Amino acid sequence: MCGIVGYIGNKEKKNIVLNGLRELEYRGYDSAGIAIMEGKENANITYFKAVGKLKNLDEKMADFSSECFGVSIGHTRWATHGKPTELNAHPHFGEFSFVVHNGIIENYQELKDELSSEGVVFLSQTDTEVIVHLFEKYYKIHADAFKAYEATIARLHGAYATLLITKAAPGKIFFAKNAAPLIVGFGESGEVLFSSSDAPLIGLASNVTYLDDGVYGVANSDEISVYQNGKKISPNYGELPKDKGYAQKEGYRFFMEKEIYEQSQVITETMMGRVIKAGDIKFDEISPDLFEGVDEIMICACGTSYHAALVSAYLFERLAKIRTKIEIASEFRYKEPFLNPNALFIVISQSGETADTLEALKIAKEAGLKTLAICNVNNSSIVRLAGSVILTRAGIEKGVASTKAFATQVMVLWMLSVYAARLRKTIGTDEQNEQISTMLKIPQILKINPRLQERIYRLSKHYLHGHGFFFIGRDIFYPLALEGALKLKEISYLHAEGYPSGEMKHGPIALADEHLFTIALMPQSLLYEKTKSNVEELAARDSYILAISPKEFDLADDFIKTSEQTSPMAEFFEMMIILQLLALEISVRLGNDVDMPRNLAKSVTVE
Repeated sequence: MCGIVGYIGNKEKKNIVLNGLRELEYRGYDSAGIAIMEGKENANITYFKAVGKLKNLDEKMADFSSECFGVSIGHTRWATHGKPTELNAHPHFGEFSFVVHNGIIENYQELKDELSSEGVVFLSQTDTEVIVHLFEKYYKIHADAFKAYEATIARLHGAYATLLITKAAPGKIFFAKNAAPLIVGFGESGEVLFSSSDAPLIGLASNVTYLDDGVYGVANSDEISVYQNGKKISPNYGELPKDKGYAQKEGYRFFMEKEIYEQSQVITETMMGRVIKAGDIKFDEISPDLFEGVDEIMICACGTSYHAALVSAYLFERLAKIRTKIEIASEFRYKEPFLNPNALFIVISQSGETADTLEALKIAKEAGLKTLAICNVNNSSIVRLAGSVILTRAGIEKGVASTKAFATQVMVLWMLSVYAARLRKTIGTDEQNEQISTMLKIPQILKINPRLQERIYRLSKHYLHGHGFFFIGRDIFYPLALEGALKLKEISYLHAEGYPSGEMKHGPIALADEHLFTIALMPQSLLYEKTKSNVEELAARDSYILAISPKEFDLADDFIKTSEQTSPMAEFFEMMIILQLLALEISVRLGNDVDMPRNLAKSVTVE
């Protein structure tokens, strides 16, 4: 998502850091900044920030040069806390130090309150700023920059890759990494380079190390010192890949494949600061009275976002006991809808620029309804218009076929349904804790075993012919079936339809024969016997069956075994991954461009 570049050396630091940040543009960003410290004694730090593209930052630095020895840190920001403004752009600074940071500091509010009570004045709305003020607090106690940094990192909870420079230690960069990528390596004659990804370092660094979680350290032109649990360690260094495109994809064949694998990490970021292990869900970005007086939820969306909305209807009605209607935005606009004045109107959009969804939101606003946007892009048109906003924190999604955006939308809606249920007192403490416990397991469930993808690749050769696909499921697995069918259609160009399992006998089963593929979602925790009966009807008519289930199914032609789970949502996310990989591997076998399927655009900004 955000991008970090750092440099120690004698070359023009502006060019090295800016060029490095350009290599990270594919990760997405809304603002950028650089801090440069020159010299080894009596150092001076100069910084620049700009909203928008890197060319804006480059223009601000047009008259600046730095060809003497020094250090520099740069950052491209994807907003999570606070709007995309220069004040919120990195680097953030204190009295004598600057910091850049990727990730989310989960306990930032607690740290901010502590520092504010001690007289610290914060300039930004971000979680990152607490790092630099905490460091300066500890420096005043220890009078030692490394001890101060070590004490600072010990206080941080959450995900972070961070670089810090300070006048208290000229010529050095302090670094730390936990649950967010950070690479450090040696360049020519005393140069040291840092980055969030391989691409900025290719051609500049000779040997690099991919830092492990929980490590921190300090680098200067002579040495990179790395520590873990208070002890100095010797990480392994290796060579970089030569291809920058390959590096941007981080070794994956396609951006879509990379984004499927990223889901474990982005779901963690979606929950950070919101799902509390002690048994609570918090949304600092919305008012607690959002659901006050609300007797209906209406959700408007398109495509994949519409499927996420369908999932949420089951959750809101089951948990929060509130009537929930789902509308396709392109239809809603022209149906002269009857709007309940006590409804909460929710729109869902990855880009925040989806034309039909934006127009639906305008209709709701004009009618005086409470509005909430669930979106991935801060400062987008939908975000600016909505009364309240929850960002999904998926980061940029380059593959046209959505994967991690869908996963994060479903997660936010699940969290919101439990949040609403607690406010409305429709679930007890035990049920709430059970839901939260399951949420916290999802990142692990989304970690892909390479053997699973190998098996799906081998099975995919069975599905390159025939006259179409049925994806079937019940309850929350019906919208997942719709999403699985959409993924396959988008990138394989094969005809696929999603259906509720129980609807087969009401017409679609007429298509069943040996040339029809049925992808059956058969969770053990929800209506297994009902779904099994529907699949047996298709098998009796010679449909080719791929069963996805933790339970063996004798009539399946192909079978993918999932793990034993007691929660439908846990099974949902595991089956989601399988459907995404199946669509990917079928498309690869057909020789299609997975990332740029024909006739499709990533953001639909017209009717």
